[in-house]
Amino acid sequence: MTLHESRPGFRPGFRPSRDGTRPVRVSLEFFPPKTPAMEETLWASIKRLEPLRPAFVSVTYGAGGSTRERTHATVRRIVEETALRPAAHLTCVSATRAEVDDVIRSYAEAGVHHIVALRGDPAGGIGTPYAPHPEGYASTPELIAGIRQIGDFEISVSAYPEKHPESASIDVDIDVLRQKVEAGAARAITQFFFDNDVYFRYLDKVRAAGIDIPVVPGILPVQNFRQTAAFTARAGASVPAWLAQRFDGLDDDAETRRLIAAAVAAEQVFDLVDRGVTDIHFYTMNRADLVYAICHLLGLRPLAGQAQAAA
Repeated sequence: MTLHESRPGFRPGFRPSRDGTRPVRVSLEFFPPKTPAMEETLWASIKRLEPLRPAFVSVTYGAGGSTRERTHATVRRIVEETALRPAAHLTCVSATRAEVDDVIRSYAEAGVHHIVALRGDPAGGIGTPYAPHPEGYASTPELIAGIRQIGDFEISVSAYPEKHPESASIDVDIDVLRQKVEAGAARAITQFFFDNDVYFRYLDKVRAAGIDIPVVPGILPVQNFRQTAAFTARAGASVPAWLAQRFDGLDDDAETRRLIAAAVAAEQVFDLVDRGVTDIHFYTMNRADLVYAICHLLGLRPLAGQAQAAA
């Protein structure tokens, strides 16, 4: 079932607001680079997307805090060299409370006032049993409480339309989200999904549970379908059959894959907007082109004079 088949009358397209204001707010996610070549790609992407003035940009934090220093360096450079508002990811895996608190304070000192608080995947990766550090924060709600004791941070958290892989049920998962909100979370950003009905069914359940914070849909433009499908399976998400069919037979045709990827992501985003979504979070994978194109279709434009500088 395609997106437009899932809702009768859907017509891909975009209707900008009548008063000309920006109708959609976007946020972007990057990950810290491992090599000089990856760093060059990251910063080229950041400079390309900066003129679109996203609401914020987040920088991920590896399993077990394995990218802590690279995350901090990336966030600090965003603060110092761009006009973007960074949100630093933070996990409590394999670290004491004192160590995590030091990271929180270092973010504040760097001028970062937005944290994406996550329990984090075990150092062994998804599927490895999670065990809290005996002297650490045991859960995301505990981590949020610790952040709020240290400073006045804006706090975002994760949400899972197809439930977290470790949750016994979607109801248990939503109860965990409620605990995060009660601890002080102001926004939830979802795991990526490809079927918008999955997101809206989840949102209905979240609202029915009395949770009223924004639940921002996370969108992953598909750069490489095989890699995306494998990662999706590990993350406990699903790949609709129609999506696999769109990329079928294109293993050796990178240019066509890229065009299909742009069309699929644009169709998904247009449908979300048509159904009332006003905030969208893009998992950029440190690549700018697909995200920039989709934002352009949404009506997001650089200010006069910025477009040429970003090219």
